[in-house]
Amino acid sequence: MFPTNRPRRLRQQSQLRRMVRETVLSVNDLIYPLFAVPGESVAQEVKSMPGVYQLSVEKIVEEAKEVYELGIPAIILFGIPESKDSEATQAWHDHGIVQKAATAIKEAVPELVVVADTCLCEYTDHGHCGYLEFGDFTGQVLNDPTLELLKRTAVSQAKAGVDIIAPSGMMDGFVKAIREGLDEADFQYTPILSYAAKYSSAYYGPFRDAAESAPQFGDRRTYQMDPANGQEALKEVELDLAEGADMLMVKPALAYIDIIWRVKEITNLPVAAYNVSGEYSMIKATALQGWIDEKSVVQETLTAFKRAGADLILTYHAKDAARWLQE
Repeated sequence: MFPTNRPRRLRQQSQLRRMVRETVLSVNDLIYPLFAVPGESVAQEVKSMPGVYQLSVEKIVEEAKEVYELGIPAIILFGIPESKDSEATQAWHDHGIVQKAATAIKEAVPELVVVADTCLCEYTDHGHCGYLEFGDFTGQVLNDPTLELLKRTAVSQAKAGVDIIAPSGMMDGFVKAIREGLDEADFQYTPILSYAAKYSSAYYGPFRDAAESAPQFGDRRTYQMDPANGQEALKEVELDLAEGADMLMVKPALAYIDIIWRVKEITNLPVAAYNVSGEYSMIKATALQGWIDEKSVVQETLTAFKRAGADLILTYHAKDAARWLQE
């Protein structure tokens, strides 16, 4: 005998499937990453990320306008400076590339939420996310001196008009230090989106082309998380919660859906998932070969992040996803 309650009964019509759908992807969930570079009229496609560009300030303003017109509520800014040094000076300089881009975007599209990646790897001559012990390519990254540079960077970004500070360097105590810096500079209402669980991942490869931030020696395993660890992510989250984080991020997303779920289970704060460059490029490359349907795979992937508990999704697919959601 068949069971009286048949799940297939609710799958027979498209409108009925819509009515009982448990997880709904919305354009409001999306944050679009942008890469700002010096110069004029620069729109340089990243070879390993089809459709993603390094953009000069006036071009990034044009892109920001398009993003806003598509209904995407926010962008996150990364910067490639004119020069790099051991103290990441261009990260916290008032006229740094992210600061210039943020100011220009807020003047042109004031309603668009501007998030700034608050890290040092794009700005150091060694490519690591902090201050080196010996000041050359042999030392360890020193935690506390790096906190001072991150604090300066966050305050400089807030002064430039950035709406949300997103520290990503995985230094111990970075949320507390940045919160103190913002409060002292009278930016008490500027929220912090912490890269709370950021793994040392092979999925970042194409991003390092886009941000020109590959380490000049070694790797980042001494401060980013071991991909094998799950419980440690919850410890990192708890520390950031205690230090005053307003939102939490898991990065990468695709191979860490279980971490997104576990983080959401222990907090009522908004949780963001970063759909990183390697995840993007795999889909793009496979779609270009005609082996998958890009639209369907992207929508399924982004929906999976939401189903796992993500409230926000940082993704290079954001513009395409926004257009597809409007169909």
